[in-house]
Amino acid sequence: MALTAETESRLYRSLRAAAGAAAHLVALGFPTAVAVLARPGSSLFSWHPLLMALAFSFLMTEALLIFSPETSLLRSFSRKVKVRAHWALQLLALLCALLGLGIITYNKHLNGKAHFVTWHGLTGLLTVLYASGQCAGGVLLLYPKLMKNWTLAKLKLYHATSGLVGYLLGCASLMLGMCSLWFTASVTSVSWYLAMLCPLLTSLVIMNQVSNAYLYRKRSQH
Repeated sequence: MALTAETESRLYRSLRAAAGAAAHLVALGFPTAVAVLARPGSSLFSWHPLLMALAFSFLMTEALLIFSPETSLLRSFSRKVKVRAHWALQLLALLCALLGLGIITYNKHLNGKAHFVTWHGLTGLLTVLYASGQCAGGVLLLYPKLMKNWTLAKLKLYHATSGLVGYLLGCASLMLGMCSLWFTASVTSVSWYLAMLCPLLTSLVIMNQVSNAYLYRKRSQH
């Protein structure tokens, strides 16, 4: 029996809600697992994976899910409150990422190791630099009059799409980190594959959210 358009719409919304709920659980569960694995405080290096997991798995994911119509934890709040919360979480994510980058750089210096010679290191550096630029660009949304020749709608579109690129870079950096000797020495077999699915799941949820909120709407206007 063919599904009606209304039934398909309800099913789609239900699937998006379920995926969003799973993204919330992963956003919190992944850094928690990394904390157990890294045992922060046991060494200088131990803070690096925790801070990066907090930045790109928890804080940045939650900052973007705030605008989800199905699973936002601030659904009942105004747009202004959501924007402020988004800013606060993104700034915290950037601070964690900068601190995590500084720690691993200093740790390599202490141990006489080369800097940024792996794909994980290069992607991580690019991600942190990109996130810094993205946060600076977000100021234009708070003060759109600074860009007189740009409409607010266009600024939102470009901020959302460029933010999605930055988020995907963060997820890629996490996944490359899980290919490191430190991670693979402790996490093996099925657990490793499950860990790799965490950033993959959240990235798919965020991609769907952004495409539905901005890209699909933009296409439908033509």
